[in-house]
Amino acid sequence: MTEGKTRGRKVAGGMAELSGLAAVVTGGGSGIGLAAARLLAARGANVAVLDLDPGTEFVGLRADVTDDASVRAAIDAAAQRLDGIDILVNNAGIGAAGTVADNPDDQWHRVFDVNVVGIVRVTRAALPYLRASRHAAIVNTCSIVATAGLPQRALYSATKGAVLSLTLAMAADHVHEGIRVNCVNPGTADTPWVGRLLDTAEDPVAERAALEARQPMGRLVSAEEVAAGIAYLASPLAASVTGTALAVDGGMAGLRLRPRS
Repeated sequence: MTEGKTRGRKVAGGMAELSGLAAVVTGGGSGIGLAAARLLAARGANVAVLDLDPGTEFVGLRADVTDDASVRAAIDAAAQRLDGIDILVNNAGIGAAGTVADNPDDQWHRVFDVNVVGIVRVTRAALPYLRASRHAAIVNTCSIVATAGLPQRALYSATKGAVLSLTLAMAADHVHEGIRVNCVNPGTADTPWVGRLLDTAEDPVAERAALEARQPMGRLVSAEEVAAGIAYLASPLAASVTGTALAVDGGMAGLRLRPRS
């Protein structure tokens, strides 16, 4: 890290709050990860994307979060290219549909390996760089399913419940090292994965309407709205926020509305 480098200023005098900070976003090739990478960059961060298909918009590094050697090589390369790592967004993940009776053991192992152990691998590799930062923040992408029971999401819910608990444990472990750890809990978001899920529905239009109606605001959450939550948790504006799950869910977790007449 360059001595005397200006990092992590709040918005003042026209300077973006993430100016000079180095951010790594996993799963940043599409959906919420891409929206987060774009917003972090717009707010002044230097951004590297780790993905199986990282694209060319940012510093793109191909990495498989289930492969420790791949992760370590990509994180070291990102730190070299960005002159350190200040922000880590653990966003890489995969979905699964079904009840506990529907997913075979190998799928359970696979989804946990990506969604939970993937966070462990990436964070473990990034910790030496985060410890050297004067503004270190980790944001994990969790989900509404960590706190609310949704049908046909047993496996996915189990992994995101683990992500929520892991976030709290990480926050406790690293608070005295100056590393903040939080997570964002999106509701049903308008992402490529949800789009593929809708494509397989018997009536995609009716299924989309049902998903929208399930959220009190009456629509799906956008990737950009989730990215805004990630950017806040990652920024110096949230310097006193750690061990927190930020719901970006259209009111789904907290509101209990009466049916409309």
